[in-house]
Amino acid sequence: MPRLCRATSLGDRAGGPADSTTRPLPKALGPAQPGGEPPSTPSPAWPLRIAGVLLGCLTALPGLLYFAVVGTLLGTLLLWPYTRRHAVVVLASGARRLTALERRRRSVFFRDRFPDRPVPDRRILRYLATRTYAGLVTGIVVGLLAFGVVLAGLLLTSLARGTLGWRELLTQGLLGGVLLFLNVQGLLSLEAFDARLARQCFGPSERELLQQRIDELATSRAAVLRAVDTERRRIERDLHDGVQQRLVALAMLLGRARRGRTPEQAKSLLEQAHKESQDVLTELREVAWRVYPTALDNLGLGEALAGVSERCGIPVRMDLALTGLLPSSVETAAYFVVSESVTNAAKHSAATEILVSVRRYGTVLVVRVEDNGVGGADPSGSGLTGLHSRVGALDGLLHIHSPSGGPTTITAELPCA
Repeated sequence: MPRLCRATSLGDRAGGPADSTTRPLPKALGPAQPGGEPPSTPSPAWPLRIAGVLLGCLTALPGLLYFAVVGTLLGTLLLWPYTRRHAVVVLASGARRLTALERRRRSVFFRDRFPDRPVPDRRILRYLATRTYAGLVTGIVVGLLAFGVVLAGLLLTSLARGTLGWRELLTQGLLGGVLLFLNVQGLLSLEAFDARLARQCFGPSERELLQQRIDELATSRAAVLRAVDTERRRIERDLHDGVQQRLVALAMLLGRARRGRTPEQAKSLLEQAHKESQDVLTELREVAWRVYPTALDNLGLGEALAGVSERCGIPVRMDLALTGLLPSSVETAAYFVVSESVTNAAKHSAATEILVSVRRYGTVLVVRVEDNGVGGADPSGSGLTGLHSRVGALDGLLHIHSPSGGPTTITAELPCA
């Protein structure tokens, strides 16, 4: 019977459900997909986006009227330095209401989601002014497109009546096609500009994104350092409690054999010492394998994962679909995700089967380990925390779905670029 996996466990299983995911995960056994199920805010359909663009042409008119009336009334106060600040506050108070309508339009028709945070007055005014201008230009482009449709209808009517020659039809059709292409490209560019403008106003600024990235890198670095310290302590504990104790027992057996009074007693002690030395070699090999499997360098990820399956005490089904070369850091992270997840399932889940799926989708390697055990894995356990740190150091994502009663699904998304 195969030996039970001896790698570090993912942490004890708690009694209650555990779910540590950033996106929904697939519930059934099968090939892993990047990100699990479709995201909660899919891209809207084209009819909805077109309706949002047309509505944006209409919402630009209140903005133009507001700046024309209120801006004119506050013009003198805006020019005088002593009253400029208060005039900007008054002007921005009304602009916020119009901006809220624009934000609502982006949310309904384009499925945009922005953080709920205060926006400075000057940014609100700058957004409304630019958005009003862009909406009016979009309205002009839409008007030209509608005018072109009317002309195309008249052209087809003349053709049906026989009052239009083929040469003139070809010329008009070519000109109309060029104008249609320019109109459509203009609408697409204005829609992209509107989206970028909304992100700049309601979303985080470049400075905030940079600060967020710095914080993430600092947190990741600290987590990696903690994971390295934990790994060192685990290796020390394995050597002290396992290999060292067996070596002490081996030395005692050899000492007793040397002091043996009869050849039979010495022979029996030497046989025990020989068996103990074999166990020491096996234990030392297991410790070295947990530190870093040499099969990764010599044979590749597939053979290294096959070794995990062979050393496990319960059936493990492998579904591997690897194309192209993988970075060594990605292979190492994928191996340890599988190894420690399988070990945890074998020790704590009472599972009868484990499915391991490793597939590459473009520049993302998706590793999924699912067992049919009792579930209830503790995401705060030391093993799972170490996996979070190992995957996070590569800018990857780790999802843990382990409700009470099972199944437990651990999915890692590792960027390969």
